[in-house]
Formats: sequence, structure tokens, C-alpha cells
Amino acid sequence: MGEEYKSSTDYLLVNLENNILTITLNRPEALNAYRPEMLVEIREIIIQTEDDPNVAVIVIEGAGKAFSAGVDLKVLQGFDPDAGKIGDLFDKPAALAWDTFRKSRCPIIAKVHGACFTGALEMALHCDFIFTTLDTKFGDTHAKFGLRPTWGMSQTLSQAIGVRKAKDMSFSARTVLGDEAVRLGIANEAVEDKDALDTLVDKRAGQIASNSQASVSAFKDLYNVAQSGLSMDDALKEEFSREYPDIKDTNDRLAGFKKD
Repeated sequence: MGEEYKSSTDYLLVNLENNILTITLNRPEALNAYRPEMLVEIREIIIQTEDDPNVAVIVIEGAGKAFSAGVDLKVLQGFDPDAGKIGDLFDKPAALAWDTFRKSRCPIIAKVHGACFTGALEMALHCDFIFTTLDTKFGDTHAKFGLRPTWGMSQTLSQAIGVRKAKDMSFSARTVLGDEAVRLGIANEAVEDKDALDTLVDKRAGQIASNSQASVSAFKDLYNVAQSGLSMDDALKEEFSREYPDIKDTNDRLAGFKKD
């Protein structure tokens, strides 16, 4: 019997099926704009999956017309910005959530449609994959509203697409459609519409879930090493020396391969 996943708030929906845990941002009337408690609970749900063998992949999506418009600005009414920082009300739960994304043993897929702006783009970039539609709008609007990034935009976006292209997006605050997001390196793949996106994510998540969970988890950890700033020599030594005792299904999988 596995874990039971549910949200304590109507702002999130959680469903586990075929070893794929789907977390749905559920504020469609507000384009799924974040409230702080949503970030807290997403983190708690992901932590809950760590010891559950029934969860191999996590998918984060948005209900209704969009993935997310980012931070709910209504929550910030009366807020006095401190040198462009959005403040601890959001920054603390966001920092904890994104750290959990990176350290989770499970690959996390951002299933992005409609709109994905600023804080929502930061969330997506902390995921392992971004799949989207051709007409989805991406953008970083920090500079437009006199804000500076505190959720990792300057790091994750520049790592994904290169510093010059990241500067172009952030300094101009321009909107990028799904096909350009793929060309830039923000998204893995863009498809025609939401139905095609459902099909693509189901397929890719299923492919990942069919492999050794422990092996995939080890790969994720090692790709994190690749982004840690080590020299190639040190990174290769790290890859060779790290131990992953949870990988115990090698013989069974090789035996199955020989039978096939």
C-alpha cells in the first residue's frame, strides 16, 4: 500500500496513476497565480514521494487556460518592495521548494500551456523537463515591474539558453512563444495544442517510469553535479566515485533483456 496524496487546499489537485504523480495548480480564475501556501504544499508533496516506490515521475501542470501567470500580485497589496526584492512572504517558501525540486529523486516535468511568466518560468526552469505548446507565451517580466530575481532566474535561464540570450529575454521583458522557447533551449519540445501536449507528456513520463527508478535518480544527481561548476576532471572523478546502493535491479533487468 503506497502513500496517499492529497492537498489541504483547493489551490492544488494531486493524482497518482501509473507511477506518475500529477500536481495541478488549481486557481484557473487567477491564471493559477501562486499564493505562498501553494509553494509550501508543493514542496511537502514532493518530499512525501521520496520514499514511495509507487512514484517514478512528477508532473506539474496548470488547470484551465494557463500553466501559471506567476506570483499573485493581489497578495502583495500593501507590500513595500525592498530594493526590488519580492520579500520573504514568497521568497522563503520558493527557495525551499526549488531546492526540493533539484534534490528530488524523481524527474519533474513542467507541462506548460497558455502562459508561463516570471515566477512561473522560474518554477518550470527548476524542473527537469519543460514540454509545451506552440502558442504558449513565456516571459520574464521582473524588469518591467521594477523587480529583481530571487528565485533563480539569473542562474537557471542563463544555464538553459546562454547568458546573452537570457539577457535579451530579461532586459527586454519580451514574450517568447513555444516554438522559439524550444529553439532557445527553454523547452524540450512544443506541440500543436493541449491535447497533443497531454499525449506527449503521458508518453514521455511513461517511458521514464518504465526504467529503473534508482538508475534515473542517480542520473539526476549526476546531472546536478554537471551544473555545480566543477571542472571536467573533478566532475568526472565525482561521477566515478559516487555510490548509489539503491540500484538493485540491474541483474533482473539484464536477465529480461536477454530473454527479449
